[in-house]
Amino acid sequence: MLAQQQSIAFIGRCFQQQWRRSLTTSQVQLQPRTSARSMSRKHGSNSAFGLYSRVVPRSLVSSKPLPKEPSFECVPAHIERPPYAKSGSPPTWDTDIPILTAHEIEQMRDASAIARDALALGGSMVQAGQTTAAIDNEIHKFIVSQSAYPSCLNYMGFPKSVCTSVNNVIAHGIPDQRPLEDGDIINIDVTVYKRGYHGDTSATFGVGHVDAIGARLISATQESLELAIQACGPGVPFSRIGETIESFAAPLGYSISADLTGHGLGRNFHQNPLIYHHQNDEPGEMRPGMAFTIEPILCQGVAAGIQWPDGWTISTEDGGRSAQFEHTVVVTSTGIEVLTA
Repeated sequence: MLAQQQSIAFIGRCFQQQWRRSLTTSQVQLQPRTSARSMSRKHGSNSAFGLYSRVVPRSLVSSKPLPKEPSFECVPAHIERPPYAKSGSPPTWDTDIPILTAHEIEQMRDASAIARDALALGGSMVQAGQTTAAIDNEIHKFIVSQSAYPSCLNYMGFPKSVCTSVNNVIAHGIPDQRPLEDGDIINIDVTVYKRGYHGDTSATFGVGHVDAIGARLISATQESLELAIQACGPGVPFSRIGETIESFAAPLGYSISADLTGHGLGRNFHQNPLIYHHQNDEPGEMRPGMAFTIEPILCQGVAAGIQWPDGWTISTEDGGRSAQFEHTVVVTSTGIEVLTA
């Protein structure tokens, strides 16, 4: 999903004005200097979105990290690195949608299996008091122990190995020292690169006792992904995915992020096709050998996002929570295979 970073960059231009107005209303005090990137404020029980801590940036000072090649201590020298690992600059996208060979799909299965297991490890660490930085560190160690590279690391300068998005953060949250709180929900997004191919997956986990409203959001988002996968197969229009998700989510009162999409992947972390999760009229249909992610983001309120000064984190404009689930799939001659299951 990091591929959509540039498409939402315009949000950052109005960030300070919107957040100052929002934080004044919330009476949140910002700390200009701190090691943690985020802080939180508990919503009252009368909030239409439920009882949880709204996560906000610690500072309004621009702080986007510069690309930095990982050291060999961080990623051992024997591990194959993606082309962007040194400079942070990903390759340009081909206009065509790649058709993978049986050998290439097998390579993706290996990367996807590591991503699946890394996500399970991260999920097992989710508890009150745990920091997202600690989760990121353990997932990183696991991935490199499998002689694989954490795809997010230094992709367009992203400074960590996974994305961790808590409560009202839609996507691309940078792991930090904020302890998880009882009642939080957290999405962990893991992508793995091994032997020249990527596998990508994510899930949203509850921390301790999540309120009923938050639990329903998580459940609905997971079900929307499952329904979308069931709708896929050879000859099916890509637009069927968004149609399926919106027809399920909208009657439940959820909005769907239109700025952040699924994407093709294989040799490249991001490539065509783009997969929209809302109603759309994008052309194209699925063919055997096409691999892509389906990763719907459902929001309690409006799905419009605000980009934080760190240049990555995107939170909901109205402070409502969001949830996301993601799988990497490949189209077969008879249906669909979920590589990260």
